[in-house]
This record gives sequence, structure tokens and C-alpha cells, in this order.
Amino acid sequence: MEKIGFIGTGVMGKSMIRNLMNAGFDLHIYTRTKSKADELIREGATWHENPAELASQVDVLMTMVGYPSDVEELYLSEGGFLETMRSGTLAIDMTTSSPGLAAQIALEGASSGVEVLDAPVSGGDIGAKNGTLSIMVGGSEAAFLRAKPIFEALGESIILQGEAGSGQHTKMVNQIAIASNMIGVTEAIFYAEKAGLDPERVLKSIAGGAAGSWSLSNLIPRVLKDDFTPGFFIKHFIKDMRIALDEAKKMQIDLPGLALAEQMYQTLAERGLSESGTQALIQYYR
Repeated sequence: MEKIGFIGTGVMGKSMIRNLMNAGFDLHIYTRTKSKADELIREGATWHENPAELASQVDVLMTMVGYPSDVEELYLSEGGFLETMRSGTLAIDMTTSSPGLAAQIALEGASSGVEVLDAPVSGGDIGAKNGTLSIMVGGSEAAFLRAKPIFEALGESIILQGEAGSGQHTKMVNQIAIASNMIGVTEAIFYAEKAGLDPERVLKSIAGGAAGSWSLSNLIPRVLKDDFTPGFFIKHFIKDMRIALDEAKKMQIDLPGLALAEQMYQTLAERGLSESGTQALIQYYR
């Protein structure tokens, strides 16, 4: 099996690495603070001193970092991955990033003999732990087929959407849908609370009907326990929404639901909740 390098051991990445190891892959990892990778090292992952060293020694390089600026620095800066990866390496960026940046990395990778896929995911920390992520892929069919056994260790819905950048555009569609849905589910539960209803009973009544959604079933139970630990950080959701708004502006389309959600989450960030999970939107109302 191919030797995999993985950069990014955060909320999502750590579980994804475990699932890849459980599937039998040889995992090589890097994180800025080695102590954050101690558990994974004990479980069998090989740690490297720097990302360039890791990139030069693996067959497949996977990245799951925070922001487009991180992706750009890792791949396109002087001494970055596109200069250090061997010809024939497959690079898979699973960060939610800019479609234009994804297309640029793929183009420059091709000139270095490196195939590149953009493959952002949806499903949060639960999907990462359970290996049930939705994986949205942009790139060539040949690269997709090579990566498919890897993706199958991580997710269930694995679809090639089109050329480079298509995975990122699809993730923007996903985030647009979630943004308005999060307003709806938190606003609904706030109404239930104010009406003097038992929110847990309400949830049992509505989750299986037309109002049902992943967010309602997986995040609202956390809200009812005042559990705002991040399955997905507010700060990263704001980043995603701003990418989508920028892309919408380029297409000359108006997305008022997305714009409202971005403003509401930005208000929470200004209140010091940027490190909370997206379900903390209930605090906007409370």
C-alpha cells in the first residue's frame, strides 16, 4: 500500500489519520507541536521534523489545515511541497479552500509531475471519527481512481465533481446550505425554549419529519446540553462563508441567507466565541 504523508492533526485530521492506519496504510505525519501528535505516534504513525522532509518521502501527501493562506504557503512558497515532492507523488488537499487556488496548485503540480486533487469534506468530527465523511473531489479521473482506496477509509459519499477546483466549489454549496440551516435549527429551538416547551421532546417530534436535517439531529442535542465544544470551529466556518461570498461576487449573484449567517457568526466571534463549535449560534439568540 502507498506510503501516506498527512499534514494537519486537528479535530478532523487526527481521526482521519487513525482511520487510515486502521485500514493498513503506512502513515507519516507532521505537526508544529510534536506533543499534539504523541497519541498518533504511539499508535504507529511516523513523525517527521518538518513538512518538506515528509513530502519528499511519501507516495501520497494529504493536507488538512486551517486557511487558504496555509495551503498556499505549504504548496506554492519557495521550498514548498511542489518543489520537494517527487515526480509521481499524488497530493490531496482536503482543506476547505479557494477554488481558484486549488486550480492553480493543480496546474503548477502538473508541470512538476505531481497530480493534485482538491477534496474537501463534510461530516464534522462525528464523520471523521466514524469514517463516514462526504468527500467532494476535483481533479483528473486517473488521480481520483488512484486516491479512491484512501478515500474509502475516510468516507462513504465519495464523488468526483469535475476538474480541479470543482471539489472546493461543491464544498461551498455544502456550506451555503448549512449556513441557513443553522439559523433555522437554532432559531427553532430558541422559540421552543421561550414558548415553555421541553426542547428535548420537541426535538423528538420534529427530527424525523420535514424539518429534519443533519444539524438538527447531531448538533442541537449538544445545544440542549450547553455543549459548545467544536466539531467544527466558528472561525473556520466564517472563513468558508467568506470564500463562498467572494465566489458569489465573482459570479455576480446575491446570497442573502449566506450573508446573514456570516454576519451572525462574526458577531459571535467578536464576543469571543470563535473557538466554539458552530452550534454556539444559539448564543446569538440567548
